[in-house]
Amino acid sequence: MGSKKSKLLLIDDLETLLGQDRVLSHPTELLVYECDGLTLSKYGPEAVVLPHSTKEVSEIVKCCQKHEIPFLARGSGTGLSGGAVAAEGGIIIQMSKMSNILEIDYDNEIAIVEPGVINLHLSEATRKNGYHFAPDPSSQKACTIGGNVAENAGGPHTLKYGVTTNHILGLTVVMPNGDIVELGGKEELNNGYDLVGIFVGSEGTLGITTEIIVRLSRNPESYKTFLASFNTVESASHSVSQMIAKGIIPAALELIDNLSIIAVEDHIKAGFPVDAAAILLIEIDGISSELSNQANQIKGICHSSGAINFQEAKDEKERIQLWKGRKEAMGALGKITPAFYTVDGVVPRSKLPEILKFDIETGKLNGLKVAHLCHAGDGNIHPNILYNHMNESETKAAIEISKAILQKCIDLGGALSGEHGIGTEKISSFKIMFNDADEAQMLAVRSSFNSSGLLNPSKIFPTGAKCGESRIRKTIAGGGWL
Repeated sequence: MGSKKSKLLLIDDLETLLGQDRVLSHPTELLVYECDGLTLSKYGPEAVVLPHSTKEVSEIVKCCQKHEIPFLARGSGTGLSGGAVAAEGGIIIQMSKMSNILEIDYDNEIAIVEPGVINLHLSEATRKNGYHFAPDPSSQKACTIGGNVAENAGGPHTLKYGVTTNHILGLTVVMPNGDIVELGGKEELNNGYDLVGIFVGSEGTLGITTEIIVRLSRNPESYKTFLASFNTVESASHSVSQMIAKGIIPAALELIDNLSIIAVEDHIKAGFPVDAAAILLIEIDGISSELSNQANQIKGICHSSGAINFQEAKDEKERIQLWKGRKEAMGALGKITPAFYTVDGVVPRSKLPEILKFDIETGKLNGLKVAHLCHAGDGNIHPNILYNHMNESETKAAIEISKAILQKCIDLGGALSGEHGIGTEKISSFKIMFNDADEAQMLAVRSSFNSSGLLNPSKIFPTGAKCGESRIRKTIAGGGWL
């Protein structure tokens, strides 16, 4: 959409609006914006703009609509589904300058933040007063709360505390036509449609969030953190399903396999046993007097499932180190392979042994290794396919393995994504989960907010997802649009 002339005129308008220093258009300035955390495919924007306020975002959007140029919002670019890239060119609205914590209200246990606030920074700002922001993606040191809202992000503590949507009360949103609307509020109200619920997880295709009212969670009185080691991945995953079946809901329940364990220990020495086929990192929290019985139950389940060792973090320092190992595990994998591709499929917990075995065997059949960093408590498997991105055959193999894993997840009663979203990455797999009627209803919702299709086009849907909603994506050599 939009001619070369209209794109140049748009950049002129944006420079007039924001100043040249907040409009990036030189090719060298745009390189970093060609992809997000998914590096398999890259798309170059015409320009990147850096607004300071909701009003500026509104004016930017109106300019893009005037010139019929696609646009999208972007946070830290840590997403793993190709959701924050300019798939049809156009303008990236980079939200990093809108990074203020606007209000913290401890009496009502809420905070109001701009979308560029780093996830962890909010918890750091509130910790001394006994609060934190519960969603804790592994990238929480870098990812933004605006990005968390777009993807409905989760994290290790999702099992007990829920995903992002469970912690969002209100949003200020710039609509695709430039209108500014306020959804929800400081109180949980049941008046009219739950538009906050529609926007959270919509992958930036319905509007651009510029302020967020979040729920703050009280810090638990006490923690207990355990490391259970197993000789097989199957026995570790069996422990997971047994815990949940007995009504035990830990705050976090992570499964890490041997390849990931070795990478972590080579990287930071977290204390993971390198001879274990898999470990479970388990955390319970709450009132101190209630934790001992739960701890004994968990220990019994792990041993009955075949645990070869079960230990509790002896102090806060050891607890922090164990969690550092989990949080930095993806970075550690980056030190043992030129590239890796993270798949975000989900299965019912009872199917964990089957899917983990399938992942590893499928990797072997294609000549590649697969390392797991599972949010095991909710069945989010996170297999990481290790490959050399400079080797075309390995790259193709990684993509085929990912598709096979997603198909298997669906066959087992699971889903395409637990927290990363569909983006551009999983468009080709969309139809294995959704039929034409499902897609038509979702497109109707999208069109009701984003009628021009200019906001973040070519995301999520295999049909009608481009500007104008009229062209159909067809499978051709190399992929693409016809």
